[in-house]
Amino acid sequence: MTKKKIELLAPAGDLEKLKTAIIYGADAVYFGGELFSLRAGAGNLSIDEIREAMDFIHKHEARGYMTINIYPHNEDIAPLKSYLEKIKNIPIDAFLISDPGVMTIVKGIIPDAEIHISTQANTTNYMTAAFWVQQMGASRIVAAREMNLEELRQMKEILPPETEIEAFVHGAMCMSYSGRCLLSNFMVGRDANRGACTHPCRWQYSLVEEKRPGEYYPVEEDERGSYIMNSRDLCMLDKLPDLIEAGIYSLKIEGRMKSSFYVATVVSAYRAALDAYMEDPEHYEFQEKWFDELCKASHRDFYHGFYYSKPDSSAQNYVSSDYTREYSFIGVVKECETDTGLTVVEQRNKFCVGDEIEVFGPRTEYTDEIVREMYDEDDKPIGAAPHPQQTVKVKLSKTYPAEFILRKKK
Repeated sequence: MTKKKIELLAPAGDLEKLKTAIIYGADAVYFGGELFSLRAGAGNLSIDEIREAMDFIHKHEARGYMTINIYPHNEDIAPLKSYLEKIKNIPIDAFLISDPGVMTIVKGIIPDAEIHISTQANTTNYMTAAFWVQQMGASRIVAAREMNLEELRQMKEILPPETEIEAFVHGAMCMSYSGRCLLSNFMVGRDANRGACTHPCRWQYSLVEEKRPGEYYPVEEDERGSYIMNSRDLCMLDKLPDLIEAGIYSLKIEGRMKSSFYVATVVSAYRAALDAYMEDPEHYEFQEKWFDELCKASHRDFYHGFYYSKPDSSAQNYVSSDYTREYSFIGVVKECETDTGLTVVEQRNKFCVGDEIEVFGPRTEYTDEIVREMYDEDDKPIGAAPHPQQTVKVKLSKTYPAEFILRKKK
């Protein structure tokens, strides 16, 4: 089997998450600017931050892809052209685009731009993919989440051999065709196709009869509940060989709206599994510890999406749209004091002296620890760190490098 490098692609909702993704093992990241990205609720990056991001990415021999995947209206065209003029000299590795007009504008202003066709374009067959590649010059197709493994394998065989296929391996699934949804626009006036989805598919609905105001009847498909459009999350951690053997080059993690803790945890799990497979494909065995680690980030129930069959009712979560959150992100290591042996931590959630915690970092397994002592920035002993992002010094059994993460089971 080929040893061609497979790309692990991670989300970067802001600069901190971008750096976390790279440090924890992503080969590439995708991010949005302040305009024209389909995640308006993410922090996104200013133009200065994009410059800083690409410097950081390239210093770590990784790649950075910018999303310009909205479906623009007439009033968006002039601002888009102006924005592209401002960023055209930043060495962005590729642009994720879903609209032909946007592609034409990008190629006109940045002629050598590498183009990836966003999943928002809903490419579900090899003829559409061939159009984007052979007639529009795209180098990569981000497959629609609705494609199965056999369809992806056939697409790869038919397209020019240099064409890359990118597919989602983890994260939230849309109840519509990858964002082609009008619920949010209709209900609250926020357009999912311009980056402002409020996810009304996750809400719980009831029925009200016209002459009985105030009497609510649950909308149920069966006795289990009424979250009728609330899909489970995709997880292909245990099926990476199938994806790679089908010709997938880039394994994409969803989640530009998620936390740095989420990014570090999910990237670490997929990095471990992918490295093990690529090192020895013939003798590869999936390890449950990778999945256990993955589940320490917030998540819904998982399933395999459309890869093996069309999802049935078991792919829905009828009970709740809430996430499972068993661990809290309590801090990130900033440095270690060599003279005192104390670990300097930027706190993210409250923790106390005596707490049993876990510490983990890039390409390492976690270590169990107990917070033995804690001091404030003036070296005064304290019993707890209750204030968001306060800097504290903690005594652990050993020291840890910068960017290691502290978490605590709830």
